[in-house]
Amino acid sequence: MNAKISLVQKPADVAGKNPGIVPAQTAEVADLLVAYLEQIGIEYVFGVPGGAIEPLYNALARSERRGGIRHILARHEAGAAFMADGYARETGKVGVCCSTSGPGATNLITGVACAYDNNVPMLVITGQPALPSFGKNPLQESSCTGINTLSMFRHCTRYNSLISHPKQIEAKLISALQRAVRAPKGPSHLSFPVDVFRSPSPAAAPSYDLRTLLAPSSLVDNCAIDTLCEVLARSSNVVMLIGSGCGEAIGSILQFAAMKGASFVTTPDGKGLVNPRHPLFRGVFGFGGHASAETALRDQSVDLILAIGTSMGEWNSGGWCDSLLNERLAHIDESEEHLSRTPMARLHVRGRILSVFNRMIERQHNQRSDDSTEHQRRRSAREVESGEWDPLHMLAAPNKFDSDASPLTPQRLMRELGTRFPSTTRFLADTGNSVAWSVHYLHPVTDRRISERRLGGGGRKITQGQRKTDGGWLRVTMNFAAMGWAIGGAIGTAAANPDAPVVCITGDGSMLMNGQEISVAVAERLSIVFVVLNDRSLGMVKHGQRLAGAEQIGCELPPTDFAMLARALGAAALTIRSPEDLAGLDIDALCKRNGPTLLDVHIDPEEIPPMNVRMRVLTNAL
Repeated sequence: MNAKISLVQKPADVAGKNPGIVPAQTAEVADLLVAYLEQIGIEYVFGVPGGAIEPLYNALARSERRGGIRHILARHEAGAAFMADGYARETGKVGVCCSTSGPGATNLITGVACAYDNNVPMLVITGQPALPSFGKNPLQESSCTGINTLSMFRHCTRYNSLISHPKQIEAKLISALQRAVRAPKGPSHLSFPVDVFRSPSPAAAPSYDLRTLLAPSSLVDNCAIDTLCEVLARSSNVVMLIGSGCGEAIGSILQFAAMKGASFVTTPDGKGLVNPRHPLFRGVFGFGGHASAETALRDQSVDLILAIGTSMGEWNSGGWCDSLLNERLAHIDESEEHLSRTPMARLHVRGRILSVFNRMIERQHNQRSDDSTEHQRRRSAREVESGEWDPLHMLAAPNKFDSDASPLTPQRLMRELGTRFPSTTRFLADTGNSVAWSVHYLHPVTDRRISERRLGGGGRKITQGQRKTDGGWLRVTMNFAAMGWAIGGAIGTAAANPDAPVVCITGDGSMLMNGQEISVAVAERLSIVFVVLNDRSLGMVKHGQRLAGAEQIGCELPPTDFAMLARALGAAALTIRSPEDLAGLDIDALCKRNGPTLLDVHIDPEEIPPMNVRMRVLTNAL
């Protein structure tokens, strides 16, 4: 969109008069905010309205009439934040969510905190009562003299400020968005008193071009890259750990792996960036992961481990496993916050990951290699181009993957989902058993693009190899790990990209917590398949208690007909109890349906999910 978006509005001819003679409406601060969002290509704002944020909704309505931003009404503010999260992962843009003051703002916090801990860029907008009413106990006051939501957001945002004067809007908005998109990425929060929102706009049009101000920085530490290249030249066996922060750079990373002959593993949240049948892939390391990945890292012949774009939290470091966190490690990341968690590493390289690997590829091309190294490189490149790794070798219970038992094994369900949905499907796995089963057993059978660049290299010109989306084919949430995240996230994903099939894998506990958001998918006619793992319990809690020898308490759920619940909300729904029921599904019809479908899948409640990493951490907690 044009950077100079006019804020002069002509109101609709409500009274039937000629709109041409109606005086132009004075643009408000809310209009300037919306104009800036239009400028950076934001298509949707997710939220729930209220009196304190009414001026923003008026501005959004005016934007929609001129073909600009649409509002999507969530059923709960946490759902709005989850939707903004899904939108951001799919588009690579900033997700935008909003709420009124007081309980609207506090309801947002769980979704915002989840985005903060998973480095998802987001702009969070909340309302406030009018400034003159601060301290007078107005309705839903959440200022410094009431229930101070600004101070609450301080702990889960990268930038957090109250707009107390119209002339603050541009400077604070720019700062908020820059902090949201620069490493470490995350949410930024701006809170607007309703009278400030209604004030005349301080500018007739956006004064700055945000597209330039928010462009990714390619700054890298050249000295660190030089040192890393020297270490790589002395290393004969390299293993790479690929994290969720590698989205835009994954083509370059995989090309470098092929050139170096380096095998790689991924974190749980990095699995969706790669093809599980890539010949150099050795599985997922961390929560829900594979023994083959830990074996690859523990191999005594490995002299260098490259950890790339990973936060080194509990779930994506194998519970801070010593096979990863040792002197063989070199950590590459944009975020100083992430690098600070690996003080034992022999080397830290800070910078934009795409730029780091493009430079290393250039050096690999330019350096003279001895015959043995060159032979190895060419052999590795040929293997990558023609070979394929069978992920079935990694599975903890491959016999359950093919099981014909009823009730359905979760392993068999993952097999069917991975092999029967199209290659363009976006899978979102919710917190709990859903993420454990998906990370370990969900493997698409179709080619997921080993790389977006020629893997063997050899060309002088290095292309960018960038994706539109950084999300990958499987999306999960680490660290804060809020239940129900995937339900809202799937809605944001489908709104952002209606052409791609979206599958939300969630549990019965998460569905009872946030399932009302299916109503949003119905209203928006979004083609989403919600797969509910129905085992009549909070599965991870139940199995965790059993494995730890703890009391069995607070984990059982009553039998629930989720198919009936979904139909009551307006969605299509089917109940799945056996492999035969799964085989009878018309997947193509589900993906093309103009609205959501829920599959109420009754799984074997006694199947234990792959959660050894979590149990190891809990067992060692003193």
